Amino acid sequence: MSGSFRISHIAAGLTAVVVGYSSSVVIVIEAARQAGANETQIISWLLVLGLGMGISCLYFSLKFRMPVVTAWSTPGAVFLISTAGAFTLAEVTGALIGAGLLSLIAGRSRALLRGIERIPPPLAAAMLAGILLPYCLKVFSSATHSPLLTIMFVGIYLVGSRFFARYLMLLLLLVAGIAAWMLSPADAQPVTLGLPALEWVTPVWSLSAFVSIGIPLFLITMLSQNLPGISILHSHQYKPDNRFVLTGIALLQLFCAPFGGFMYNLAAITAAICMADSVDDDPSQRYKAGVAAGLGYLLSGAMAVAIVSVFTLMPVVVTHLLAGIALFATLQSSLLRAMEEAHYRQAALMTMLCSASGLTVMGMSAPVWGLLLGVVTLVVANSWKQPIVGK
Repeated sequence: MSGSFRISHIAAGLTAVVVGYSSSVVIVIEAARQAGANETQIISWLLVLGLGMGISCLYFSLKFRMPVVTAWSTPGAVFLISTAGAFTLAEVTGALIGAGLLSLIAGRSRALLRGIERIPPPLAAAMLAGILLPYCLKVFSSATHSPLLTIMFVGIYLVGSRFFARYLMLLLLLVAGIAAWMLSPADAQPVTLGLPALEWVTPVWSLSAFVSIGIPLFLITMLSQNLPGISILHSHQYKPDNRFVLTGIALLQLFCAPFGGFMYNLAAITAAICMADSVDDDPSQRYKAGVAAGLGYLLSGAMAVAIVSVFTLMPVVVTHLLAGIALFATLQSSLLRAMEEAHYRQAALMTMLCSASGLTVMGMSAPVWGLLLGVVTLVVANSWKQPIVGK
């Protein structure tokens, strides 16, 4: 590497890791639980995710001399929470491999990538909003049994988003830890330390799981994560070989899925941290922040036992509050994108409501039906040449 590391490179890379983990690690753990993973398997999930993100950040950033930062798919994890419980862990693993195959095909196919890009962004945003909505609502339904705790978390969110937005999730994570300690029973087990280990799950093929999990997980990750990640890179004048990067991420997914690597993608928000002007005046040196992020991910993977131990001891109400508030910003941006263009508002509304409904028909989950319903709404509205409601 030309030149030396600066404090700003290391700070940006580690900040990206901390922001990524603090905002969504609880969601990933809950997704693993809903998929049927036991505690050792949840540890395997976090270990392989840390290893996968760390290796890919290091490799892509060094290869292209650009801050190419990867992440786990937070929207994908939220989606798994709502759908994985209907299948066995082996069937979920098979569906994850199916999603990886779709990602590989998309990464190698220019035509398919163009086709995916033609799905109206408002519908993709509405589908994501529908998936997120039930989990954000749990923040307020928690007030039924824990009103003071809910008021405290919401108050911190309102004040923090105004005065210290960058550190808001870190503070909420600290508060969640204190609340969990105060609410835990006196005979609760102490936090466990130790080295994590990978645990293999033999995949089982299920067409129903592939249709309900694999296909929508692929679409959610491609539309809400990879495409924005590419846009972030381009907006900062970084243009790596996108087909090469997406192919590499897909191969990583295929290899890691049996160990719990549920879905990798290009990062967007955390990647932007590594591309900011404050990282380095010379844009060609900002790739070092991507390298620092990769090292931070490897360290986080090595701490999987402690991370899982902390969040396993956390009471359900605290988990719901932390996860829901962590998703507020994503829900807000999804709603804005979904309703921004008047022409798509009716279709986006139908997509969001159906996706949030939780229905399962013919083995297909609500987000799949929501996207289909949105497309049908667009076709009908355009064919009948009627004005869109709410225009």
